[in-house]
Amino acid sequence: MNFNQLFKSFGDIKVVVFGDVMLDTYWWGNVERISPEAPVPVVALKNKELRIGGAGNVALNTVALGAETFIVSAIGNDDDGKQLRQLFEQHHINTDFLIESSQRITTNKVRIISRNQHMMRLDAEITKDVDATVETKLLNSLKSCFEHNKPDVLIFEDYNKGVLTGNLIEQVIELCKTHQVVTTVDPKRKNFFTYKGVDIFKPNLKEVKEGLNLLVEKIDVDVLQEIHAALQEKLAHQISLITLSELGVFFQSAEHHKLIPTHIRNIADVSGAGDTVIATASLVYAATKNMLLAAEMANIAGGLVCEEVGTSAINKDKLSQECQLLLDAFASN
Repeated sequence: MNFNQLFKSFGDIKVVVFGDVMLDTYWWGNVERISPEAPVPVVALKNKELRIGGAGNVALNTVALGAETFIVSAIGNDDDGKQLRQLFEQHHINTDFLIESSQRITTNKVRIISRNQHMMRLDAEITKDVDATVETKLLNSLKSCFEHNKPDVLIFEDYNKGVLTGNLIEQVIELCKTHQVVTTVDPKRKNFFTYKGVDIFKPNLKEVKEGLNLLVEKIDVDVLQEIHAALQEKLAHQISLITLSELGVFFQSAEHHKLIPTHIRNIADVSGAGDTVIATASLVYAATKNMLLAAEMANIAGGLVCEEVGTSAINKDKLSQECQLLLDAFASN
């Protein structure tokens, strides 16, 4: 495996990220006193920052790795939607297939922070499923994207905000099969067993336990193989990729399975690690069809972003260096 060549090949991969996008707003300030009106701290605001959140963070990761990336979702016809679209465009994420709906608002999570502590979070969102009109617009938008851009992989990124309805999921999977597009999924509980027939299903351990109603305490290869079998019975998917926090990742395909331990890291923040894992695994698998390599590299990528404070996209150069250093077996092939 020539890792330099592999990373260069990411520039030839086209990715569609389909799911719930959101705006992450951060307000920083100082607390010097308690309000005389109520027993709450008064935050004197100093700074405000807007970031791409939700499914958009997956798109940030695929762009960071060099892939041409298209975001498909529904946002509100509002100021937050306009700001989110601008952020996508600033980060070279294609928004041609992002639709607006006057029936919804753009999800915005406002975090108020003082002295590196969250004082409050305010969520503006509509979480009910999009209606039939928006469903049709989203499906037509995807069909147009497929026709004009011929993507290699589609990533379902589900945050339970209503964009990924059961009906849409089923139709999009069929669309991907027709166009021979690889499908990968980062699920949430609501639609957990709706993603039937996808290529890669990537829940975390907590989501698996909730979805399958498991009470297991000890996690080992035998238990994880049983989990894969239980998932496959319901989903008929090709590959399970389960993230296990500090234990690493586990994958199982028809040919292979492996529990890949984490590499020692100075963990600063685990937020966004799952987004990086699904983005990296999807790209590597689309480029090579080698799931062992995809899982190994995704495991390294997820660990690297945990060294950064706050949600951040993977650094392509760092990941390349780490892969060459840690994956000797592939590097020597």
